[in-house]
Amino acid sequence: MAERRRPDETPELRRLRKRIDALDRRIVAMLNDRAQLAREAGRAKSAAGRRTVRDAEREREVLLRVSMANEGPLPQAELLALYRRLFAATRALETRDRAKPADEGH
Repeated sequence: MAERRRPDETPELRRLRKRIDALDRRIVAMLNDRAQLAREAGRAKSAAGRRTVRDAEREREVLLRVSMANEGPLPQAELLALYRRLFAATRALETRDRAKPADEGH
């Protein structure tokens, strides 16, 4: 995608935005890696006979760990909201996977 120059954009702002863009690409890759691992965990849960997709205890553990890892400046409430949304997205993937016939799931 071509980079648009804005008339009010200073060299410093341009440099910072390039760094943000690079981080965004890494974040997207990591989110997709995490989603794939969550799908694999979902298949493992299903193979073990687990009927439910959601594991509230596991979600609480993850939220606690990320809360403890957060050194800011992102406010705790915002970080936790992002993770809750991430959980919802991966649960939706897992639910779709469970709805597929076994031969389509892989």
